[in-house]
Amino acid sequence: MSFTIYDASAPVFTNALTDMQAWLDKALAEGRKEAALMEARLAPDMLPFSRQFQIASDTAKASVARLTGVEAPAMADDESSFDELKARLQRTIDYIASVDRAAYQGGDAREVVLKFPNGMGYKFTGAAYLTGFALPNFFFHVTTAYALLRAHGVALGKPDFLQHLGPPNLVAAA
Repeated sequence: MSFTIYDASAPVFTNALTDMQAWLDKALAEGRKEAALMEARLAPDMLPFSRQFQIASDTAKASVARLTGVEAPAMADDESSFDELKARLQRTIDYIASVDRAAYQGGDAREVVLKFPNGMGYKFTGAAYLTGFALPNFFFHVTTAYALLRAHGVALGKPDFLQHLGPPNLVAAA
């Protein structure tokens, strides 16, 4: 079986969203102030922590919808707690899992048109959209959420960012 547009999207989104849920648990376990983190920003002109999670969720579900030609579920962007952010990520993961792998067939060649409120936008093939826009945008927001937690003292490291891999599966020779 060859590598497909499904392989490059659904599991990638699901793994990162699952890791993000664990980051929230770790922040709470360390006693971090949830209310302060929800509004945290790295710079005054950037979107707050909660929006980083919402946009990562939106990007994942919209990408799946655009690649498969199905409708993504609407979400209200009104989360005000870590539990609500985790629930949103879980709804996104559940949506991704609900889309049959076969629906991705031809998604690499599907036309994807993005229109911005100012009337400008982009037209892509599915493959160009996923690799040139969707994944970079998704990981921009995932990484920003991670950086905000680190900036507020949460003891996250690369193993947390790649938590979905589990422990190493190769053991050094003795």
